[in-house]
Order: sequence, then C-alpha cells, then structure tokens
Amino acid sequence: MRIALIGYGEVGRILAEDLAPHGHALRMHDRKLAGEAGNPMREHAARIGVKAFDTHADAVQGAELVISAVTASQAVPVAQACAPAIAEGAFFLDFNSASPGAKIRAAGLVNAAGGRYVEGAVMTSLPPYRIKVPLLLGGPDAAVLEPLLNGIGFSSKVASPTLGVASATKMCRSVMIKGLEAMVIESFTAARHYGVEDAVIASLHETFPGIDWEKQGAYFFQRVIEHGRRRSEEVREVAETIREAGLEPWSASGTAERQAWVADLADAGLFGAKGTKGFARSANWRAEADRILAHVKTTKGRS
Repeated sequence: MRIALIGYGEVGRILAEDLAPHGHALRMHDRKLAGEAGNPMREHAARIGVKAFDTHADAVQGAELVISAVTASQAVPVAQACAPAIAEGAFFLDFNSASPGAKIRAAGLVNAAGGRYVEGAVMTSLPPYRIKVPLLLGGPDAAVLEPLLNGIGFSSKVASPTLGVASATKMCRSVMIKGLEAMVIESFTAARHYGVEDAVIASLHETFPGIDWEKQGAYFFQRVIEHGRRRSEEVREVAETIREAGLEPWSASGTAERQAWVADLADAGLFGAKGTKGFARSANWRAEADRILAHVKTTKGRS
C-alpha cells in the first residue's frame, strides 16, 4: 500500500519499522522536521526507506492510507492540514488519544474532502506489541478498513460504526491507567520521603497480590519521565471526554497536572539528558524519587 505516516515520534517510527520490510511505499511528515529535532527523524526514515516530506499535503498526496499519530492536541489541526490533499476514497486512520468530540470534528474535515475517516483507539502501551497492539476502530468505514489493516500486520477490530465509541473506550480506560501512573509517582515519592516505602509496597502487595509493585513502580516512573508531556496532553483530552459526559473531571485534571509536572522536570534535565542510554531506564524507582525529592527540597529552600 501507499501509506503516509503523519507524526514520526515513537508510534510513527515503530509503525514504519514494522511496515517497511513488506514493501509498502511509506511517506512521512512531522512538524518537528523543520527544526534540529527533525534530523534524527530524517536519518531514521532514510535508513528504513521512508520518504520524508516537509508539509502535510506533500506527505499525504496519493496515499491510500494516512495514519495520524501525533500529540492529542494536534489531532484536529492535523486532520485540517491533511484534508485538502487527501485522495478521494483514501482512509484516514486517527491513532490519536483525543476525546470523542475531537474525533467527530476531525472526521467532518476529512470526510468533507472526500477521504474516509476511521478513528483508532490504541488500548495499551504500544512498544511491547508494536504493530500488533490491540486497536479498536470506529466510524462508518471501520468495517471496510479492518481487514485491510489486519492484512498488513495490525491487530484491529471494529468497536462501533458510530464515531466516538472507540475513543470513549480508550479515554475512560485512561482515567484509570494514566491516573494510576500519577498516583504511584505521588504515593511512592512521598513514601520515600517518610521512609515508609517498603511498608506501603508490602501493603499494596497484600491487597493486590497479582502485581509486582516494585517492577510496576519502576515502569510507571520510566514511562512518565520519558512520555509525560504526551501523556499530559492525552489526559487533558480525557478530562474533556469526562466533561462531555456531564461530569467534572477532578481526577483526570489532577493526573494531567502531575504528568505535566514530571515532564517539566524531565525537560529541565533532572533525570539526565534525553536520548542518552540512562535516561528513564532506571530499574529502581527509588533513584528517580530521590531526584524528585532533592529537587523539591532545593526549590523550597530558595523560596
């Protein structure tokens, strides 16, 4: 197939790596290509045979399948940027963690231009599964796209022909999953301050014996340190989803703030230089918690 990848971050690169060996004509665009951060993207794309384009329109020109995998806040702007150049009848698969309302707005833009918009909801962390990550599809054209996607390596299934159902499933799940990440970082770091982390973990293990809280804690710290910015944007979309249901998103809003706070610390270099071997790779969450506590102590000392 002729496939355009819009967004060439972790998700875009993984999909490119898994699709490239099968002879697909792959194209990509990322808004970071214009800056210095775009150099590693261009190098990666060239290495595996993906053509890089400087605009959305050039990237989607002639593509049979467009996959949008950007940050949550860019889901609708990317659909708007791609729509004028999308080929008649081409599929636009929206991989983004956006609210049902955002997906419906993006669909309106793509479908009005002659494309076929399908929402996609990634139901767990992508890296362990790669292209086989469980994927829910939604929209009137989801049933047509499902066999095509699965034929090129995806593991997708139709959630509903109604737009918004797949994304609502993903968003409501994220209240729990992203919230648990934020709660573990907050709970474990505070417990470390008071010297009660072993007792807290022992109690959690007694209540939830199926979870290895040491390993889970390390994993949560790693993922939020490395991807907290993207996660915070996603959880703001989660909060919007909760508002669309008529509820005040107290939990989701707090989760977004904690994820963004950790992302700010990561951007400031608290956990080491991004892109280096040791960044966000500690198997011991205590090391990262100690960095956070030292930062908090220093910040308080200045105030």
